[in-house]
Amino acid sequence: MRPGGAPGGGGNYGGRGGPSGCGCGMYIIVLVIILIYLVLNGAFGSTIFTGSSEITKSSVDRQSLPAGSVNETEYYTDELGWINNQTKMEDGLKYFYRKTGVQPYVVIIDNVNGSYHPTESELDSYANALYDELFTDEAHLLFVFDEYDDSYMDRYVAGTQAKTVVDTEAADILLDYIDRNYYDSNLTDEEFFSNSFRDAADRIMTVTKSPWISAMTTIGVVFGVVILIILLFVWWRHAKNQKNLEAKQTEEMLNTPLEKFDDVEIEELAKKYQDNPSDHQDEQKE
Repeated sequence: MRPGGAPGGGGNYGGRGGPSGCGCGMYIIVLVIILIYLVLNGAFGSTIFTGSSEITKSSVDRQSLPAGSVNETEYYTDELGWINNQTKMEDGLKYFYRKTGVQPYVVIIDNVNGSYHPTESELDSYANALYDELFTDEAHLLFVFDEYDDSYMDRYVAGTQAKTVVDTEAADILLDYIDRNYYDSNLTDEEFFSNSFRDAADRIMTVTKSPWISAMTTIGVVFGVVILIILLFVWWRHAKNQKNLEAKQTEEMLNTPLEKFDDVEIEELAKKYQDNPSDHQDEQKE
């Protein structure tokens, strides 16, 4: 059975045929620092802690094969009795098929023509012959996984049409996921294969963005939100100060004895409150 961390060898072989000043500055600075930390942790956390930096980056914008390219077959052959849950095993393989238009087929063995320690050339010949034996189209991806004595070799064979999607870079992505998940003892054998093909399909069909670009874009959005918050706060504080100033001026006028005003001022005040009695009542309440 697949070891949970025992040393092994992965054969990555070729394919077939070849800041603010609004009185709340300290709070804003702290907020910005926290947001930047969260952004950077989100952008780089998976790379730092999950080892995804070891997975080959996808630099090609790939298009899936058109419908009808594949004469659909079964999805795997298990000669070692590893697979106990067919649904779990096929889940990721079928996802790969839907995503890429290429149908994968996994063969699990421990020997090649009776040899438990085949050479790369022998495994290569075996896989190519098996492809022609199993399929009647050029849109399959055959993946041979040979494990014996806690060591494994693998070999992929992509049909001519399948290679337009699963090129060398895409195949390297799949092999990288196989190699990484092989040592994850938390995965069942079904999940090992299923997750590897599922994750590979997502990465193969999406151009891998630089984490720095993603981080800088997100940071730009964060700063934009912070600036908006600052502007809204400044506007709110100005409006509040203006309202308080007007209320204070009104209170001072109401508390000023009439004898201190000349006749003209008295007439203007009387006219003002005669024209706007409701304003006068509101201002007194304040």
